[in-house]
Amino acid sequence: MTKKKSLVEIRWHGRGGQGAVTSTELLAQAAISEGKYAQAFPSFGPERRGAPVQAFNRIDTSEPVRIRSDITEPDVVVVLDPSLLAKVNVTSGLKKGGKVIINTKKTAEQVKTEFGIKHPVATVNATKIAREQLGVPIVNTTMLGAVIKATGIIKKESTHGPLARRFGRLGDRNIKAMETAYDQVVIEEQ
Repeated sequence: MTKKKSLVEIRWHGRGGQGAVTSTELLAQAAISEGKYAQAFPSFGPERRGAPVQAFNRIDTSEPVRIRSDITEPDVVVVLDPSLLAKVNVTSGLKKGGKVIINTKKTAEQVKTEFGIKHPVATVNATKIAREQLGVPIVNTTMLGAVIKATGIIKKESTHGPLARRFGRLGDRNIKAMETAYDQVVIEEQ
């Protein structure tokens, strides 16, 4: 009998200042609040605002996460800035059956055709939602909602505490942005 895999590895692609690192921290805090084991960490050097960055999550339902290296073979890839699709091979190393979650106005089919993506794709116009709910095009909390819906990794309500603590008086608006993306993400059937 083989042991069911309980570790999920997520690689986030964004640009400096978009909140990829914050997203990973909030997801890890929410997972831990559910009794799961989680870690969040960035990978970037002295890049400036706007430069491509990566951030990572590892979430395990059954045992502590002890691995401390970048994720080169993720189960899920999250793309905060769709312009990165033309500049970075975001699906590099993505496991068979892995998902790609993209902030874009385009449909999954349009993205797959344009960029040759062979994996299941979930799309959400996180920039539009962020502008409407937060007044700024920072998509970190918005994409968090899309990730939760597309993966089922945690309950969306588990993010409420971390979002409220992180954003203080703007917590409710960030919760609304996350929930709106959760409701609006379009997940391609496999």
